[in-house]
Amino acid sequence: MTFKVTAVLGALIWAGTGSVFAAAPQDPAVVKIGHVAPTSGQSAHLGRDNEDGARLAIEDLNAQGVVIGGRKVKLELVAEDDGADPKQATAAAQKLVDAKVAGVIGHLNSGTTLPASKIYNDAGIAQISPSATAPKYTLQGFKTAFRVVANDVHLGGTLGRYAIEQLKGKVVAVIDDRTAYGQGVADEFEKGVKAAGGTLVARESTTDKATDFSAILTSIKAKKPDILFFGGMDSVGGPMLRQMKQLGLQAKFVGGDGICTADLPKLSGSALSSIQVVCAEAGGVEGEQKKTLEAFRARFKTRFNHEVKLYAPYVYDAVQVMVAAMVKAGSSDPVKYLPTLAATQDYPGVTGRIGFDAKGDIRHGALTIYTYKSGQRESLGVVR
Repeated sequence: MTFKVTAVLGALIWAGTGSVFAAAPQDPAVVKIGHVAPTSGQSAHLGRDNEDGARLAIEDLNAQGVVIGGRKVKLELVAEDDGADPKQATAAAQKLVDAKVAGVIGHLNSGTTLPASKIYNDAGIAQISPSATAPKYTLQGFKTAFRVVANDVHLGGTLGRYAIEQLKGKVVAVIDDRTAYGQGVADEFEKGVKAAGGTLVARESTTDKATDFSAILTSIKAKKPDILFFGGMDSVGGPMLRQMKQLGLQAKFVGGDGICTADLPKLSGSALSSIQVVCAEAGGVEGEQKKTLEAFRARFKTRFNHEVKLYAPYVYDAVQVMVAAMVKAGSSDPVKYLPTLAATQDYPGVTGRIGFDAKGDIRHGALTIYTYKSGQRESLGVVR
């Protein structure tokens, strides 16, 4: 239990109040925090992981007791499913606005985050995405939009240079899944490859629901790439790896955070050979911070009986930093706490120190490069 107390105390000490844990005479006021992710469809395993991260943060804060503006509050999670579908995402966003949530954590995908962000902005409600990496999200000029992970410019570009400079790739093929995330990260990867002197021999597209890639992979195999980059999610990347093996396509399989999950070995089956896959997660910790994150992962597994799949720690931090801003501002009204949230510079999260720039992007965003050995994800290091 040491970690829980430390993490929550850190958030509330940062918030600059000495009365957070004091008993309040009134009945607790309810403060609703919205969360949206795909809890149905192909990305449901990642969406449920995100929702569990939000739920754990709410439970921790309620257990410790939070006082906002001199009154004890009870935080309530209002969870919606967007099915990774832009239309469903906007409907879910409007439901949260109608429910008068004080803030929203989500969405998981860039393709759902972007259309929903306008709805939150029009309603003046703060939104922190724990995982959307499309640069456009924070380039719209919305004062309500924030994220706690690095964007595609950093992630894709860094991976492109890494593929050429560290993996010694020379001939590169790229496939994207036609989503905002997949296309965006693939575009930035392509730029990184070219900047590092690599040669792009193919750029193909599939969809985020496809299962048959034989025609695309056969065409790519004829061009003999040593690197194949996929911009998309693990639910498509896993089957793609299986078909690569069937066709004898032995290129290194490189991807962003969408494929960089604990479930990729299961989704790809026996096709996932050691060190064939190299991927990057938008975030990363080093030194003593590793102990804090590992303690969170252990506690998360105890609570939900499954390992963290990908973004749950970032969701947890997003909830904590939002509530800390409410505490510091003395109000859960977005009009009053949004300036405090935007001014966040050194919040002590389980994923590291969190601060936002003028656009709402995280400052000093890190990437962790991973590979897989014997079916287990293994870190190759943190890149900033």
